[in-house]
Amino acid sequence: MHMKKFVRKTPEKTESEPTPVVHTEPQLIRLNRYIANAGVCSRRDADKLIEKGEIRVNGKVVTEMGYKVTSKDVVKHNQKTLSREQPVYVLLNKPKDFITTTDDPQNRKTVMDLVAKATEHRIYPVGRLDRNTTGLIVLTNDGDLADRLAHPSNGIRKLYQAELDKKLEEEDFAKIKQGLTLEDGPVKIDDLAIVSADGRTIGIELHLGRNRIVRRIFEHLGYEVARLDRVVYAGLTKKDLPRGKWRYLTPKELIKLKGQK
Repeated sequence: MHMKKFVRKTPEKTESEPTPVVHTEPQLIRLNRYIANAGVCSRRDADKLIEKGEIRVNGKVVTEMGYKVTSKDVVKHNQKTLSREQPVYVLLNKPKDFITTTDDPQNRKTVMDLVAKATEHRIYPVGRLDRNTTGLIVLTNDGDLADRLAHPSNGIRKLYQAELDKKLEEEDFAKIKQGLTLEDGPVKIDDLAIVSADGRTIGIELHLGRNRIVRRIFEHLGYEVARLDRVVYAGLTKKDLPRGKWRYLTPKELIKLKGQK
C-alpha cells in the first residue's frame, strides 16, 4: 500500500511583506578550544596556559577552566592577539635527522622546515617521532583533532617497521607478545610479526604514545634498533608519499579521522 506524500506549501511572499531580520548572538566557544583553533597548541596544553595565567581575554587574565569566549572577544597569549584560523591538515613522511617540534633552541632541523610552504597559518605536529625515526606524522591547527589523535584512550593505530641489529629470538618474540614491564610501567602491544627472512625486520603495532616506546621495548631485551619507520598512523599510509614530502589530507580521510575513537 502506497502512502500519499503530503507537502506543506509555504505561502508566497507579497511585495508588501517585510523581510524578517534575524538577530544571532555570537557563538560561545571554550577558551581552550579557541586557543587550539588558533594553532597555538592542543586543548590540553591550552588548559595549562590558562592555568598559568598566560592568557588574557579583553585585557584581563583568565585562569578559569571552562571559560567561554566569542569571536568578538580579544584573546591574547604573550601579547599576541589570537584568531581562529581556517583548519589545515598535513600528512608528512618524516626523514631522519629532523626533530618533531615547532622550534629548536639549538637550531637543528625540524619538521616545520619541511612543511613551510604548506600554509601561512601556524600548524604543529601531533605527537612525536624521535630524531632518528622516520615515517608518518600529522600536522594541524585543529586542536580537537590533535587531542583525539594524541590521547591513548582513543586507541589510534600506529604500525612501525623496526630493523634490529640481530635476529629476534622466538622467546623474546613471545615475551613482547605477552607484554613487558618497563621502567615507566607495563607495555601491551596490539600485534607483532617478523617480516624478513633473516628475522631482523619486525612489524609492531601499538596505540601507546609513550616516549621512544618501540625502541625501549627491544632495548629492554638486548636489541638495538638500527632503523625505525612508522608506516601506518591512524589508518593513513605512506602510499604515493616519498620520504621528506607532505600532502594535505583528503576530505574522506578527515571524516575517518574525526570519527575514530
